[in-house]
Amino acid sequence: MIVFDRLTPGDCETLSGLEKEIFGADAWTREDFEETLCCDYTYYLVARDGDEIVGSAGLRNMCGDADITNVLVREDHRRQGIAEALLLKLMEGSKSIGARNFTLEVRKSNLPAIRLYEKLGFRSEGIRPGFYEHPKEDAVIYWLRDQTCC
Repeated sequence: MIVFDRLTPGDCETLSGLEKEIFGADAWTREDFEETLCCDYTYYLVARDGDEIVGSAGLRNMCGDADITNVLVREDHRRQGIAEALLLKLMEGSKSIGARNFTLEVRKSNLPAIRLYEKLGFRSEGIRPGFYEHPKEDAVIYWLRDQTCC
């Protein structure tokens, strides 16, 4: 059974390893995740299957506009609804820090993620040329404004 919890300091090393496994050179480090724990404008969740972290999602809220910075699910746990549940719980929980609108960037080639974001009501509002480095690729900018999905 998958359980969703707030990110803790003890999760940061494992989560950074999972990020590196999934995102390679673009992964956040342990220090990056630890830094988020010190900020009152961030909200990060992990998905656990027993004692193992199998996914994560997080955001930074600025004046009601929340930038979703990380969404990941371990490959062997994909297609089970974990990413969707993470995003819904992330958006609902982040209301406690004032989040009302949500934005994110996604690789233009990441069709499974794009389908999920659009299913949740996100709409494309532009392109960031060359946003991703490894490999170089454009990002599609998505927004969910005045969200009512949660």
